[in-house]
Amino acid sequence: MILSSSLIVMLLKHVTILIAGAFIILAISPVQEFSFRQDKLKNRIFLIAFFGLFGVLGTYSGNEIFNSIANLRAMAVVTAGFFGGPIVGLGAGLIAGGHRFLIDPWGFSALACSLATLFEGLAAGYVHNKYPRVHLDWRVATIITIVGEMIHMMLVLILSKPFHEALALVNIIAMPMIIGNALGTALFVHLIKIFKDLREKSLSTQAQKIFDITKETLGHLREGLNQKTATATATILKNELGVAAVSVTDKETVLAHVGLGADHHLAGGPIATSSTKAVVFSGQAAFSKSKDHIGCNHPNCPFYSAIIVPLKKGDTIIGTIKLYGSKNLELNRIQFAIAKGLTDLFSIQLELEDIQLKDRMLAHAEIRHLQAQINPHFLFNSLNTIASFCRTAPSKARELILDLSFYMRKNLDSSRGFILLAEELEQIQSYLAIEKARFGSRINISIDIDPACEKWLIPSLIIQPLIENAIKHGIKDKEDGGNISLSVRQQEACIAVMVKDDGLGMSPEKLDTILVPCSVKSHTNGLGGVGLQNSNQRLEQIYGPQYRMQINSIPAEGTEICFNIPHSSH
Repeated sequence: MILSSSLIVMLLKHVTILIAGAFIILAISPVQEFSFRQDKLKNRIFLIAFFGLFGVLGTYSGNEIFNSIANLRAMAVVTAGFFGGPIVGLGAGLIAGGHRFLIDPWGFSALACSLATLFEGLAAGYVHNKYPRVHLDWRVATIITIVGEMIHMMLVLILSKPFHEALALVNIIAMPMIIGNALGTALFVHLIKIFKDLREKSLSTQAQKIFDITKETLGHLREGLNQKTATATATILKNELGVAAVSVTDKETVLAHVGLGADHHLAGGPIATSSTKAVVFSGQAAFSKSKDHIGCNHPNCPFYSAIIVPLKKGDTIIGTIKLYGSKNLELNRIQFAIAKGLTDLFSIQLELEDIQLKDRMLAHAEIRHLQAQINPHFLFNSLNTIASFCRTAPSKARELILDLSFYMRKNLDSSRGFILLAEELEQIQSYLAIEKARFGSRINISIDIDPACEKWLIPSLIIQPLIENAIKHGIKDKEDGGNISLSVRQQEACIAVMVKDDGLGMSPEKLDTILVPCSVKSHTNGLGGVGLQNSNQRLEQIYGPQYRMQINSIPAEGTEICFNIPHSSH
């Protein structure tokens, strides 16, 4: 009993050391990027290595008892599976259990301990997948560890010979290992949960800040990049981010400067700092953390740090936005992340100026290019949807930001004539991700694509408007929602496209306005369908009247649209 009590004390001391070490490693920002993103192979490899390492340390922090080791491996391996799933749990178990076997392959309890370590990692991973809502509940993790260590002791009794020595060993190490590993797992899981919650709170704050700024600057940057819009944008950024100063430049000139340093960072003057010139040249965002790195030659410059992000139209750099920090207002990584997050959204806003210009130039064209159209209601509805996820599901909000950015960038690129079907499908997926977030289970989507069709050249934005039309005019206003299916199949020298919904359908009169021939100028009157009519007329103009859409629609039952696209050499 005295030996067992002293062993408990010793193991608990080692638990505190291991948890302190984990805290230090998890506090490192780059490690957090790996730790809490499990969607990529390299992140899973990191988690396996991280928890496997602590499993090995759990062995070395144990005490040798009767040619065996009273250890703390389980606290790391169970946490691995509980947090990262079966693959991570198994990987960490292989590292920690394999190490235990290799250091003493012929040892008294080597096989039993190694197998138990593998089992605990897999069991915790199974719970992670089976009950995802509890994967960071320290109480559940504690129970798994207790059960796992009890099975560990049973394996020692079964596999270790002679039995009387195995029994004597279990009598001494069972209670210390169960208590030490259970407490260690509880602390380890709770530590990860704390870091994960803090990170999600930070991301939620960043996302909300980005959308607040985007909403305020939307009306300005759509007018282009000039001194007036640059000053308005700089003022908004300074007020929202609480920095010492903000500058906006084009490739050569400071268009606006708001805040400290206005005596020598002059609006209308040439770019003076070497760091800004470097960003204009490279197109890469930069975080300068010293006066020397900023590169301002003025002796009384108040700035000690600077965040510089490029502004782009498409792939062309047209200027920069600079956030400055002073001695009393230091910049941080959160502001750097926000600035980088704003880059694409600002660039999209600037591209709207070109889109509006192109739209005016094409006003008398027979068919308006869909690429030059952007529905502000869709944009604001999307932003409101994403904002609602910022507090409840920050990771989902972040995914939707990327979907919206991708969708808008592709939607506004009027230079694309013919694109691969795969590219059109990517844009459709981004659009559907946003609409599914808005309407939830009211919209059900089925997509069936023959892989052989994905490299087929098609006119850009020829299918996406049909999906949009099905949602807006077929499903959205239906009380119980509905279903939409997209099918693409290869048929000889064509691909056959079908878009079908079970929505509200269309009247024969409405259908006639959409099926009007390309030679007759017509527009639907307030009932929607412009995108559908546009796609139909573009097919006829590009390929001939034999490739016009076949549309079957029954009011209150739904609509089916079918058309073929021949092989193109464009």
